[in-house]
Amino acid sequence: MNKDIKDIDLVILGGGPAGLTAGIYASRAKLNMIILENSILGGQVRNSYTIENYPGFKNVEGSMLADIMQEQAEELGAVIDEFDPVEDVRLDGEYKLVETESYIYKAKSLIIATGASPRKLPIPNEGKFAGKGIHYCAVCDGAMYEGKVVGVVGGGNSALEEAIFLTRFAKKVYLIRRYDYFRGEKSLLDQVEKNEKIEILYNEDLVNVEGTNFVEKAIIKNTLTREEKSIDIDGVFGYIGTEPKTDMFGKYINLTKNGYIITDENMNTNIPGVYAAGDVREKLYRQITTAVADGTIAALEAEKFIISNRSE
Repeated sequence: MNKDIKDIDLVILGGGPAGLTAGIYASRAKLNMIILENSILGGQVRNSYTIENYPGFKNVEGSMLADIMQEQAEELGAVIDEFDPVEDVRLDGEYKLVETESYIYKAKSLIIATGASPRKLPIPNEGKFAGKGIHYCAVCDGAMYEGKVVGVVGGGNSALEEAIFLTRFAKKVYLIRRYDYFRGEKSLLDQVEKNEKIEILYNEDLVNVEGTNFVEKAIIKNTLTREEKSIDIDGVFGYIGTEPKTDMFGKYINLTKNGYIITDENMNTNIPGVYAAGDVREKLYRQITTAVADGTIAALEAEKFIISNRSE
């Protein structure tokens, strides 16, 4: 099937905080642009029950913050398409070609803000029990565990936040941490330690889960003594990092060994006119605030690139 070709100034791939922020700036610059999102607008922010470290909001639900960002972008003129999946990109020519199910966008510039997805738990039975006791989004699936026992695996802010959130439903939450420390904020750790429903298992590593149709037990191994034991559990939520969504860019864009896009401080990739922003790019800190900053810079750089390359 022949697809219509749409000439456009800028395509933004991804509708998380980085992509939506880029859309806000691109719209204010009156660029002919579109945001394409294959998944859910708002990205991982929408899966956060509460956010307490975004300036301007003492406390805000992730879904509400995502809605506000989307509304602001659209009111400024951003065009957003959530229902036309991206199938391929071609970035080796003067124009950046983005092929969706319905169209081919011929863009002067491209911002990649596709984000990252949760890294799967590296245990033998992950596939068997995915969605049947193994989860990666407490906001999405936590209500399934009313009055039950769950585990949270991880050591950063996400693990701490979601352990707290799960106490709204579960009667007990095991926080499984392979080291004797957490990388998350001290204020969050303080809340966890004061919560009577949460038991922290330091120096314990989740090595497998077992059950018949659903998870019934977690097998953990002490990282110091190497002793294994099982605990009765109904579900496990993994927060052990993320994996960037960069599969379709590898043959054009320079990536790290872990698949993150390499950029300079102005979000430039190795291809002129192609930028990366947010969790998809290689950087030290991945926060909503840093994603928003990336989106701002990428859009301003894209605007400058488009103007400088317009034919007289």
